[in-house]
Order: sequence, then C-alpha cells, then structure tokens
Amino acid sequence: MTAPIIVFDLDGTLVDTAPDLMASLNHTLETARLDAVSEPSFRQFVGNGGRVMIERAFAAQNKELSTSELDRLLKVFLEHYTANIPGRSQPFPGVTGTIERFEAEGYLLAICTNKYEANSLSLIEALGLRRHFSANCGQDTFPFRKPDPRHLTETILKAGGDPRNAIMVGDSRTDIDTAKAAGIPVIAVDFGYTDRHVREFDPSVIVSHFDEITVEMARRLMEAAR
Repeated sequence: MTAPIIVFDLDGTLVDTAPDLMASLNHTLETARLDAVSEPSFRQFVGNGGRVMIERAFAAQNKELSTSELDRLLKVFLEHYTANIPGRSQPFPGVTGTIERFEAEGYLLAICTNKYEANSLSLIEALGLRRHFSANCGQDTFPFRKPDPRHLTETILKAGGDPRNAIMVGDSRTDIDTAKAAGIPVIAVDFGYTDRHVREFDPSVIVSHFDEITVEMARRLMEAAR
C-alpha cells in the first residue's frame, strides 16, 4: 500500500517568510517610486506569488500597472529576494517536531507552493529541511498552480503518494480551495498570511500551533474523506 502523505504550503504555513517578502516588495515599490507597505497591511498582499503581490500593492495605492512594467518589477523583486535567502525567514514553532512525528509513522512529506520552485528549494535547503521532502513543487513546476487542484494532486504523485491517502496543510483560502477541489482534507493554520480568518473558508480542521497536528488527526481526516 502507498504510504500516506502530508503536503504543506510554504510561506505562512511551514516558514515565516513575511519579513523577507516584505523587504523585497518594498525594495520593488521603491524602484517604482511608490510608498512602502507596513507590516500590519502586508498580509493582504501575500498568497499567490510575487507577481500578484506587486499587483495588489499597486492596486492598494490606486496606481496603474502595465504588463511590461509588471514583468520588469517582478524581475526586480525576484532578484532581491533570491539574493537574500534565507534572510530572517524561520520555520514556525513546532514545524520540526511535526515533520519528525510524521516521518516516524512512515508518512511521505511534500511542499506545494505558489513560490517559484527554485526559491522554495533554496529556502528549505538553507533552513536544513530539504532532506525531509519527497517533492517540492512551485508555481512553475507544472503548467498550472494553486488553486488548480492539479498542482496538489501532481505534487502528491511526484512524491510517490496517492491523492486518496493524503492531507494538505495550508494558511489561506487558496490552499483550502485547492484541497477541497482535489477532494483532499485540509488542515488550516490560523497564524499565516491572510486578511480573512481561515474559518471563513471552511477547512476540515483549524489549528493554532503545529503541535496540534497529530498523526491521529491526519488518519481520522483521511478515513472520513474515503
């Protein structure tokens, strides 16, 4: 029988990357002569990769943004972000223990993120986590990305898992919608990057700390989904 698998979102779920994402966004906005975003307002911009982040920041300041200018600014953002990995980014409390707990029970682990794959790989490598994950799939790994459910199901298959024996952990509506569309149970953390509480999106379970994510919880959710 195929080993069960637990798939994690990255930014705002496994790793607190907000300080570095915000630094790169503000560097990009400075290049465009726009005002910097503050920490309290930053959450509304995160969730679907750098391109969407820049678009949202321009919209918040009622500034027009052409496709060519967006392409240029995305390059600025990525160059700054890539040059500063891992920066101040750190795994959220309890992440290491959760990884070890599920590995000890024979679970496969994978990452499904709307971050570019190379940046995702570089980040978890720099944080000493890369060896734990059988697959790390970003927005450019496949010709589709979250909330397309195929991003999640193909990540699971690439890791050697089975979507019928899987669970997702995420922090946003994008993650929750993706898992639901794939027919996969989803645990939502309530400390991530979203301007609306995850309860509004009706995940399978909500947790406030990784220590709450137990093997028994995952097993129960997968059995219920079957």
